[in-house]
Amino acid sequence: MSSASKRLAFPFPAIVGQEEMRQALLIAAIDPGIGGVLVFGDRGTGKSTTIRALAALLPEQQVLLGCPYGCDPATPQGLCHLCEPADPTHGHERVKLKTAKVPVPVVDLPLGVTEDRVVGALDLERALAHGEKAFEPGLLARANRGFLYIDEVNLLEDHIVDLLLDVAASGENLVEREGLSVRHPARFVLIGSGNPEEGELRPQLLDRFGLSVEVTTPEDLDTRIEVVRRRDSFERDPAVFCETWAKESEKLRRRLLSARKKLQDVEVSEAAYRRAATLCMALGTDGLRGELTLVRAARALAALEGKKEVSDDHLRRIAPSALRHRLRRDPLDEAGSGVRVDRALGEVFAA
Repeated sequence: MSSASKRLAFPFPAIVGQEEMRQALLIAAIDPGIGGVLVFGDRGTGKSTTIRALAALLPEQQVLLGCPYGCDPATPQGLCHLCEPADPTHGHERVKLKTAKVPVPVVDLPLGVTEDRVVGALDLERALAHGEKAFEPGLLARANRGFLYIDEVNLLEDHIVDLLLDVAASGENLVEREGLSVRHPARFVLIGSGNPEEGELRPQLLDRFGLSVEVTTPEDLDTRIEVVRRRDSFERDPAVFCETWAKESEKLRRRLLSARKKLQDVEVSEAAYRRAATLCMALGTDGLRGELTLVRAARALAALEGKKEVSDDHLRRIAPSALRHRLRRDPLDEAGSGVRVDRALGEVFAA
């Protein structure tokens, strides 16, 4: 197998089942401001495969050549300190920076990772060899404009959780240590996965995820066989398998890009806003983040389907992902969060 074939990702359209996870990831790719996706479920259910498949589905993005943060040349107001062109008002000629196209990054944040590895730190090699204070970018720099993937996110150390919350809220990473002061863009789609039996997620981090999905091992015999058949075909010859699914991948890529362009034109009626608020009130969700996420996700889903307006159907289909992780525990109701959302949906949309 060549090194090129090893880098090929499993085609997104070839993934069998797990419709809720695939839908949530597509929505997060259409509107990254939703806040990322939390995927809870059994091991070996294709969580990491699906995330990497989504990143491979997206078209390559333009970056400024040599920038460690992957700065976007189309948004000069968001450039890092290395990419800011000279200001002509101070007698300097504005330099035209070179650009390149690169794949959308998927960066893994491992358990036990140190804070320096996440945010960046002093480049010790340059400091010792040349006596220079230089910044060595961390994982947040690599993840800018891409995906930051945390497996076993519920086992992440508290101080790393606090750090991620700050950066996710601001979209910037500020490092001030060892005489260095560096600020750089750190906008990424946060993807977390884990097994709920191994520990719960801190409420502060749980609330930051826009969507939450549950994945399970397929119990249907034909589905299991098809999963194994496709995975086996991919591993035997990735290039041929990807070529087989190339047309479907390109079709989905065009739909996704079209949805991004049309997103802001999708209308949300007064009735849809009222439905979303009524549903969240019925479930007793804290704050207004639930309504905001529900409306934004429904708009992205409508854009993906080429619709001009958010319908009740869009709200119903995305509500479990947007709301199940925002429910308070009710000692008088032993039903799971998914059951409670389904029950509230039946009551609100029956009215």
